[in-house]
Amino acid sequence: MLSTDEALAKILHESRPKTAAMTPLDQALGLVLAAAAISNVDSPPHEKALMDGYALRAADLAQQPAVLDVQEQITAGELPTLPVGPGQATRIMTGAPLPPGVDTVVMVERTTLRTTGGREQVEINDPTFKPGQNIMPQGLSIRTGDQVLPAGKRLRPVDIGLLAEAIGRNLLCFPRPQASVLATGNELTADDQPAPGQIRNSNGPMLLAAGEQAGAQMIDLGVARDDPESLRTAIARGLESDVLLLSGGVSAGVLDLTPSILRELGVREVFHKVRLKPGKPLWFGVREESGRRTLVFGLPGNPVSSLVCFELFARPAIAAIAGLDPTTLPVRHATLGADHAQRSDRPVFWPGHFDAVSNTASPLAWKGSADLRTLSQADCLILFPAGDRTWLPGDEVTIRPL
Repeated sequence: MLSTDEALAKILHESRPKTAAMTPLDQALGLVLAAAAISNVDSPPHEKALMDGYALRAADLAQQPAVLDVQEQITAGELPTLPVGPGQATRIMTGAPLPPGVDTVVMVERTTLRTTGGREQVEINDPTFKPGQNIMPQGLSIRTGDQVLPAGKRLRPVDIGLLAEAIGRNLLCFPRPQASVLATGNELTADDQPAPGQIRNSNGPMLLAAGEQAGAQMIDLGVARDDPESLRTAIARGLESDVLLLSGGVSAGVLDLTPSILRELGVREVFHKVRLKPGKPLWFGVREESGRRTLVFGLPGNPVSSLVCFELFARPAIAAIAGLDPTTLPVRHATLGADHAQRSDRPVFWPGHFDAVSNTASPLAWKGSADLRTLSQADCLILFPAGDRTWLPGDEVTIRPL
């Protein structure tokens, strides 16, 4: 039986980024850059005023108050039409380009506008001014040819704004992975009122949400009954995606038919079962057909096992397909906040609560693989290695944030 590290290594060996494509900027949020973003403009593209006021020559402020002739007014988006010479100034608004000849902007609060002999003049009274004040030089933020974002960067809203400024409308990104979710089992129903012997399908919605959070475009295949034809039809649809997440049907029960049907449909088994608790029955395989590569995860039917296997194995695979480095997914060290008795021949990922202030992780009162309620109260999984041991407060543990 594989260890979790061995299983993950095999999964990542089969996980490859999708072919990069030019992507409109308004569709790029959450995608990963396939190439470094290189600016094709200076920003700002010209020297500009940082305040409303008057653009002038610092030499004209040697004696104050100074009275200067007003040449024109420039607002953001307009271009100056006149240079500024000795004894002159231009009224200017924030963001507007500077006219030739100026080296200083005085804020409007330090000025008084007046008309003398039909001429518009401004009186400047700013004894603390400094030459060059209130001016942003051309290219101070970005220069043409600068790398503004590296390849492999997942794009956030602020990155979209930066790329709009520096690049324009299109950029090279890895497409969003597509993942399908299929829950299996005669006992599952989507009805609000389950019939006797049935339970609501919780794994399907949970995995759809987890996949969307991981950055995938999700497809809900609903519930397939435990009969070969129903499973075969639904699985064939799921194999059209980059990732197929199957919930249930991979253990050793009489009706656990999924592995055999996957083989019939051309899925190559990579491994079955991992030395792990919860999640031992995990099945993983790959199908390659007509240029499409599909990673198939047969997740255990118990909800906690299903989500733990998603976090440990499917989330890194989705990250790799999206163009991210899956080895950078968060893992951290903490100290244990409460006693914990470990009795298992497999490593256990135990639901816990992490306190960032004290850097402590405390195990919750988890009741086993079907206990989704306790898992919902957890914000991390605490790894307890295999063996018999009583863990004490202050012992160092590894945790995975949820």
